[in-house]
Amino acid sequence: MKKTKILLGAIADVKEFVNIVSTCDYDVDLASGRYAVDAKSIMGIFSLDLSNPIELTAHTDNADKFFSAIEKFIVK
Repeated sequence: MKKTKILLGAIADVKEFVNIVSTCDYDVDLASGRYAVDAKSIMGIFSLDLSNPIELTAHTDNADKFFSAIEKFIVK
């Protein structure tokens, strides 16, 4: 399991992010406060507070390719 923080600042960012996550064959969750949603659900993502960074959890040990693909969303 790997974790990071991401920021999705625009509707286009959310769409692009969901398209990338949908190619993963493992679960990816997003959490904001005490709410957690499936990162493959565009409606779920829009239910979160997107004005602040959200915590991403990839349920795999081999997420390097995925993290490279979403690098522009990762909060450093």
